[in-house]
Amino acid sequence: MNILLIGSGGREHALAWAISASPLCDRLFVAPGNPGTDQIARNVAPGVSDHAAVIAFCREENIGLVVVGPEAPLVAGLADDLAAAGIKCFGPRKFAAQLEGSKGFTKDICARYGIPTAAYGRFSDKAAALAYLEQKGAPIVIKADGLASGKGVTVAMDTPTARAALDEIFSGRFGAGSCVIEEFLDGEEASFFVLTDGHHALPLATAQDHKRVGEGDTGPNTGGIGAYSPAPCMTDARCAEALEKIVKPTIRALAEMGTPYVGVLYAGLMLTRDGPKLIEYNCRFGDPETQVLMLRLKDDLVTLLLACCDGTLDKVTARWFDDVALTVVMCARGYPGEPEKGTEIRGLEGAAAMQGVEIFHAGTAARDGVIVANGGRVLNVTARGASVAEARARADAAVDRIDWPQGFCRRDIGWRALAKEQGTAGKR
Repeated sequence: MNILLIGSGGREHALAWAISASPLCDRLFVAPGNPGTDQIARNVAPGVSDHAAVIAFCREENIGLVVVGPEAPLVAGLADDLAAAGIKCFGPRKFAAQLEGSKGFTKDICARYGIPTAAYGRFSDKAAALAYLEQKGAPIVIKADGLASGKGVTVAMDTPTARAALDEIFSGRFGAGSCVIEEFLDGEEASFFVLTDGHHALPLATAQDHKRVGEGDTGPNTGGIGAYSPAPCMTDARCAEALEKIVKPTIRALAEMGTPYVGVLYAGLMLTRDGPKLIEYNCRFGDPETQVLMLRLKDDLVTLLLACCDGTLDKVTARWFDDVALTVVMCARGYPGEPEKGTEIRGLEGAAAMQGVEIFHAGTAARDGVIVANGGRVLNVTARGASVAEARARADAAVDRIDWPQGFCRRDIGWRALAKEQGTAGKR
């Protein structure tokens, strides 16, 4: 069949890499794509926000499956409009996509169905939010209730920081002035990905990302500065607990509400002393976790996506290579603040030719025959190896072959897993 993939980042390049290898894929289109996807698919430019244009393109090119990468089109109802036009889509409908589109929606479902999460309050009035903050004190977590491109969450270790976060939210920076204030959870964060057809659940391999820009997990938060799979912290017991106590009740809740969730459910978890607790849901594959998952996936991705769409997820399995996969995110100078754009990147072909290495484009552009930086997170240098040490060594060696003075990355991705691998857990 012909397949249309929506998106333009490193996640979409990794998905395109896996989809293009499927025997079920005849022609792959990516809208709008990037210079990396252009090497393995055909980049096209129907305006993704113009659902009628997407539908017209699907009909013109006889698209049999649409795969939506980012969250914004799903929250905007693209899956609903495609379904109404009789076009198969991997991704939840607008109502179900509120799991990511509204923090308050998700927290209310947790409260109603007894899903473990942080205690919270939901506010659309600033005075009430400030009163709740004064009552609870710090540390505390302030979240804008809506899509904020990863910038609407503040982990406030003191009350003045929390007040400043509320000022920002109620200034309208993140759209409608509403927020969730929740209990600070102490523990280790982990990512848990599950495919679902609305009734059945199929857990994927475990992964863990790094959010802080600085080595040793220090400095400001980012959209994700690196990732690795498998994640040693997600033991079989923790995965089973997260599936039974968090993910399955969520799937049941959406089905009972009349809009079964179809797609990938990405649960951000905090591993606390009381067990896994839900931090947030995302209604799409993680970025950069997708990059490492695709390198480890042994089975055909398109078969799994179609099973979700067709309600036959209980008939398939997902197998994984035993190797470790690790990705290092190369960023433009200035990120996570204002990134320096337009700088030339050389040496990509030599780096990609290294054993076990794949380079996924995240924020690049092609100008006058050269690749330039066009975003904050620019490249995902991804490698497989028999161990965390080997995968990281390969990724770091590939980074060294890339000639980009204006770029930077962390050199300690996977340090927790490496410590456990070397028998020195908890030490660096």
